[in-house]
Amino acid sequence: MRRLWRVGATLVVTGLCTAYILWKIDVGKTWHVLTHARVAWFVAALAIMVVSVWPMAWRWQRLLAARGVHETLPRLVRTYFVGYAAGQVLPTALGGDASRIYETARRHEGAGGAAAGTVLLERALGGAATLTLAVAGFALAVGRYSVGGYLWVELAFVVATVALGVLLFSTRMHRPLRRVRPLLRRLRVERPLREVYIALHSFRNDVRLLTSMFALTLVVQAVRVLAIWCSGKAVGVDLSPRPYYVMGPLLFLVALVPFTVNGLAVRESFFVSFLGALGIAADPAFATGFLFFVVTIALALPGAAIVTVETLRAR
Repeated sequence: MRRLWRVGATLVVTGLCTAYILWKIDVGKTWHVLTHARVAWFVAALAIMVVSVWPMAWRWQRLLAARGVHETLPRLVRTYFVGYAAGQVLPTALGGDASRIYETARRHEGAGGAAAGTVLLERALGGAATLTLAVAGFALAVGRYSVGGYLWVELAFVVATVALGVLLFSTRMHRPLRRVRPLLRRLRVERPLREVYIALHSFRNDVRLLTSMFALTLVVQAVRVLAIWCSGKAVGVDLSPRPYYVMGPLLFLVALVPFTVNGLAVRESFFVSFLGALGIAADPAFATGFLFFVVTIALALPGAAIVTVETLRAR
């Protein structure tokens, strides 16, 4: 029953977003914009996303090593690409995270908690870096761009992230968390959640490591925003990178919420709505979102090729 409800909700959200897009755009004009996109800008967007995989894999390697799990950088780069491929068919980026946790736990017996903890910590670092960019975007946008509603959403995410950080790393939260253990035990999730919590909480003593990994994540996220800007330039959206630093953090956060498989229609609706508030016509705004979607698909192709080759070899 729960699965049917989830599928129904996904279809409703996808249908509403699709209807919004079709109401806003002219399909013929949008197709013309896409077919006349400048390839050089598209390649630049794709290059930014591909190259950023290596520093993120190195970050994961450092976090795993801190918990006694040692992996080579090429192996983790491979796992990242496979995770991107999994994320195309599973709900949002969380599907890719589950793939990475599974592969690491399979290769290192008894390291499931450490694998899950480091992947979730990566996600937390990414969220914190994204929200830091959102704060910068907030400062850039105040009095300059008419996107007030989105700024309040960013502020809500900032507050929620601070609360989550206190929950995960504050020792004062141990007693309140003990009160929910009976409920988790009845749901049969108490043990795995405890292992993940312990793996995350143990990082509170590695302040230097967390600080350096956060700084790296912030740089990577800031560069990745430029991939969205390049996608816009490819279809003739003549904006500076500045408004994308308001938009980019929200897009990354929207991508984490399992509205639809791979954010289908939700992402494009977001582009139409946000860029429309900046005076960009719906057709190039939609084309920007769709082209960035194509970039993410292209980013998943190496992972799909790896899985295909390994499956054929196994057979």
